[in-house]
Amino acid sequence: MKLEGKSVILTGAAGGIGAMLAEALAARGARVALVDRNAGALEEIQERLMNRGGQALAIPADLLDPAQLATVVEQARLGLGGIDLLINVAGLLSFRPFAEEDPALLERIVQLNLITPMLLARQALPHLLKAGSGRIVNVGSTFGSIGFAWFSAYSASKFGLRGFSEALRRELDGTGVGVTYIAPRAVRTKLNTGAIYRMAEAVKMNMDEPDWVVAQIMAAIDRDAKDVYLGFPEKLFVRINALLPRLVDSALRQQNRVMAAFARESLR
Repeated sequence: MKLEGKSVILTGAAGGIGAMLAEALAARGARVALVDRNAGALEEIQERLMNRGGQALAIPADLLDPAQLATVVEQARLGLGGIDLLINVAGLLSFRPFAEEDPALLERIVQLNLITPMLLARQALPHLLKAGSGRIVNVGSTFGSIGFAWFSAYSASKFGLRGFSEALRRELDGTGVGVTYIAPRAVRTKLNTGAIYRMAEAVKMNMDEPDWVVAQIMAAIDRDAKDVYLGFPEKLFVRINALLPRLVDSALRQQNRVMAAFARESLR
């Protein structure tokens, strides 16, 4: 997709990846609707983009609130003069034993990581289908292909997002509307807790910088990619897990034991 002059809805725009992605989109000539619950941060990002000659619209919204969520696409459509691209970045995770998971947090994770992207896609689709063009980009995770211990709720939500992206892509075949699913491995953002960083160091988990991930997302949009898995050897493990999951069970057993102590830190 050529981004010059395109209208983009970006969720999670005040986050580490979201803010950088907003700058990259605006720099390429896209008009960007910035969606996040942090109104103050959105205003700062909007001002920064516009001072650089970009076009941006701040839409403060709690994406966990159905009433606020219901108006996001229409606000963006009216404010930008259309919709060409929806990018679902907003997300939430939890790192703890599932038996100790807060039921309310579990619901929020599934809502924000899976249900919210589905509902926004549902709102955007009539406009995209009418135009016969456009794209929906869902930012998932390696954890959406390999279920990781101590991240059960997060993995479940990202597995769901991957399945939704695949099914919707097949449903939209021939309409001119595409679906891209992008699966980063661990990324250094504020979404991660101190326990996660300590765990990652202990098990030598690969973690990428957000600017590199943003560059990969932009490249995927440029080439209208379908599925993109970031990082080696993680993207190889995704294939192995799909074919030989019990082999991966064995490979992760010792790592899971090490991770357990850090996951329990999250309960303190």
